[in-house]
Amino acid sequence: MTPVPAGPLRQLRLDHLGFAVADLAAAAEPFTACYGFGVLDRSPGVFGASGAPGDGVRTVAVGAGGIRLVLTAARDAGHPAARYVARHGDGVRDIALGTPDAAAAFAEAVRRGAEPVAGPAERDGVVTASIAGFGDVVHTFVQRPGPAAGAPGPAATGLHGIDHLAVCLEPGRLGPTVEYYERALGFGAVFSERIVVGAQAMDSIVVQNDAGTVTLTLIEPDTGRAPGQIDRFLASHGGAGVQHVAFASDDIVRSVGLLAARGIGFLDTPGTYYDLIPGRLTLSRHSVDALRDLNVLADQDQDGQLLQIFTRSGHPRGTLFFEVIERLGARTFGSGNIKALYEAVELQENRSDATR
Repeated sequence: MTPVPAGPLRQLRLDHLGFAVADLAAAAEPFTACYGFGVLDRSPGVFGASGAPGDGVRTVAVGAGGIRLVLTAARDAGHPAARYVARHGDGVRDIALGTPDAAAAFAEAVRRGAEPVAGPAERDGVVTASIAGFGDVVHTFVQRPGPAAGAPGPAATGLHGIDHLAVCLEPGRLGPTVEYYERALGFGAVFSERIVVGAQAMDSIVVQNDAGTVTLTLIEPDTGRAPGQIDRFLASHGGAGVQHVAFASDDIVRSVGLLAARGIGFLDTPGTYYDLIPGRLTLSRHSVDALRDLNVLADQDQDGQLLQIFTRSGHPRGTLFFEVIERLGARTFGSGNIKALYEAVELQENRSDATR
């Protein structure tokens, strides 16, 4: 890994996620009505969304705590947001990185091999500059004259931060993408694994900035095995992109209960999964019955446990969904749940066969 210089790349943080959307009101409504996020700003505003607002371009920023999402809709077919939507549908187009000096961060990243997208520009005191990330996703460096706009506390649903983003990559792109983040932004590879589920397999490497405030779980499918969810994402999305965003909660049972009551749909889990939990781990918080009632998953690593659940995708292409995660010391990402779910489904099927 190329050492990070003692400069602007050592001070990066997640500023906001920039979503390109077709219908601004429709895209914002679930975040405010269901997830409990507040409206932080509206265009033209000073939030620093990449792609300067103009005629036919509207933005709204929503969020709570450390979560800030900037939604942009553009009628001009040449605008970056419109081009993204035309190719992929609504989705995360920009993983924006806060820095005290956007111009210096941009110059250093480009010197280290980053592909420039847009040079430094200032609007209402906010300086931005953008580089390429993966697929059609960019990273915009954002320098603000003061603290970023945001709600003072967590959402009404208890969500308070962005734990990580899961990124699907085309076959063969995992290694080069990791190398790009290490070289251009000084990120480090902090975790890697190969996940085999039946006839399917995928490889994953997690990259993170030095402060641990920006975490990308990069995943590529093994094309030598049967096609799986990563292959389906790549085909439906039209290439690499953000598959899901993980929101952090300090009480997942409370958060998921509130989200479900507000209309968020979550993936179901076989009852047999919960029958097997006592043989896998001793829960340090919440009960098996509480998790069963809400379909919440549990996993552990050498540092502790984590609890997680995934929403059903409301995307027309089925390519974007969200996760709620509560960490109780664990630093990994719940890969044990993939194996556990597979075993639970097999047990459920065996029980069904036995009763026929």
